[in-house]
Amino acid sequence: MRLSRRTSAVAAIAGASAFALIATGCAASNDGPASAENPIELTVTTFGTFGYDDLYTEYEKAHPGITIKATNIDTGGNARTDLFTKLAAGDGLSDVVALEEGWLGSVMEVSDQFTDLRDHGADKISDRWVDWKLAQGTDAEGRVIGYGTDIGPQGLCYNGAQFEAAGLPRDRDAVAALFGGADATWETYFALGKEYAAKTGKGWFDHSGFVWNSMVNQLDEGYYTTDGKLNVDGNAELEERFGTLAGGISDGLSAKQSAWDWGGGKGFVDGSFATFVCPGWMLGVVQGNTEAGGGDATSGWDFANVFPGGASNWGGAFLSVPTTSKHAEEAAELSAWLTAPEQQIKQFEAAGTFPSTIEAQEELAAGATPHEFFNGAPTGAILAERAKGVVAQFKGPDDSVIQENVFGPVLKEIEAGKLDAKTGWAEALKLTDELVGE
Repeated sequence: MRLSRRTSAVAAIAGASAFALIATGCAASNDGPASAENPIELTVTTFGTFGYDDLYTEYEKAHPGITIKATNIDTGGNARTDLFTKLAAGDGLSDVVALEEGWLGSVMEVSDQFTDLRDHGADKISDRWVDWKLAQGTDAEGRVIGYGTDIGPQGLCYNGAQFEAAGLPRDRDAVAALFGGADATWETYFALGKEYAAKTGKGWFDHSGFVWNSMVNQLDEGYYTTDGKLNVDGNAELEERFGTLAGGISDGLSAKQSAWDWGGGKGFVDGSFATFVCPGWMLGVVQGNTEAGGGDATSGWDFANVFPGGASNWGGAFLSVPTTSKHAEEAAELSAWLTAPEQQIKQFEAAGTFPSTIEAQEELAAGATPHEFFNGAPTGAILAERAKGVVAQFKGPDDSVIQENVFGPVLKEIEAGKLDAKTGWAEALKLTDELVGE
């Protein structure tokens, strides 16, 4: 197996936390097709909110002899650590493993450790997906190592009750117009936030890390150029956006919440912040955390067809089959079924993850089903609009390391008042060189 410097960096950064994750081993050798007389257990590892629980049950009912043992890791960052730790050990990977778009670049450096799904019929179903999603899951040798699940077009989640109390419009169309509609900019977003903070004394957004990720993803080239070269030092657009965000932090716009926690969800209920950047898969995160914090559909959250800076993609995943799987045929069949348009629609209904298949996207675009939790917002139709023009940014091998272990800590230091835009940028360059410098 080819191990990159990125693999070593992840292991070093993760430290002992990797060993706390649950390892899912492979089942016994397959002596033939699964049946009631020849049962097979397929292990699956996902992360975050995939919305697969009911689909697993449905698949088991339709496939006698197949039992699915599912493990879901809390965050994509921990899932990345889990994957590379087990790749390095050569043991412990599930039959089906979810891969996140943000660390796909590092996966491609060890793509020979994943089954070529063309050997299991990938060419026959390749027209399911939008072209760029299929291309993302294909390595340099043309091997298809992942079936696309969702993509991450972004709209804006906002709390209508808090907007109204601050004298801002509550109606989602009026909110979209307030931010500038198709011409919405980050400058407008931060200017409105400054007004909101002055009126309420509350945060405009939950914390700066998610906003930063969204700002980076809109650039033609982010932490890497499209030919795979590191692109932080000397990246004027990146530095300018960093300064804009740092200015917003100094204006008191960040609620300084903890990522993926939000005080056990209470931050979504107690008015700590009023806006939240929302790729489709975050809709499930907002609802789940609001409910965990004691809230419900009356808590005020809504979803607007607008996003600062225009079209943006954050996230999206793939289902892959490691070469260590002893049930590659069955694992590939399950992966193909879970990512079929019919199942992607069900996944969206369960978790808000916007489909990567053309047929499923068209179905959601044609409908306007109201989402009860988000004040009746037609979330599927809105995301279909937000997906227009979206093409995922190229992600290099250390992209997620830079996001989480360079800019994440630096932005926290700015929120704590220990750094400003200038000193923060200098620290980011220093950390980048230390962790991933070429």
